[in-house]
Amino acid sequence: MKKIIQLFLFLFSANTFFPASQPFFQKTEQLILKVKVIGIKDGDTVEVLYYQLPIVVRLEHIDAPEKKQAFGFVSKQKLAELAFGKTVTLVSTGKKGNYDARGRIIAEIYLNEKTCLNKEMLKAGLAWHYKKYSLNLEYAKLELLARRNKVGLWSEKSPVAPWEYRK
Repeated sequence: MKKIIQLFLFLFSANTFFPASQPFFQKTEQLILKVKVIGIKDGDTVEVLYYQLPIVVRLEHIDAPEKKQAFGFVSKQKLAELAFGKTVTLVSTGKKGNYDARGRIIAEIYLNEKTCLNKEMLKAGLAWHYKKYSLNLEYAKLELLARRNKVGLWSEKSPVAPWEYRK
């Protein structure tokens, strides 16, 4: 199934829909897709519709609380508020995109040129910067700012990171 999705995405790749001159997408090896958000799995995973193909997308650089964790429901609700039913732009590194072990495409999701949902989740204090898989300093700074301001899950005395909770 993953091969079929990759082939489909490759055939309808970003160059068909987005000229290379778009300012907020800088890298040359990217998969860029315009999609509609049709479901919110949790605070860092959505389901989108690309033409008639449903695709599960994992938000790059962040890890949100699990559903049964403190702030898990709030995190999911915030992402739903930001994205559900909206047309967004996925930006995934690599010519055919980047995928995790579960076959989910890993991407940044943009509402417009200035609003990255991945970053909005960090600003709201509803996700961690996933340092195990991301060295992006901008995401690290956004988490630090949310921590300092005690926003969202950082208002708790000792929030438990999702990767610790899953153990």
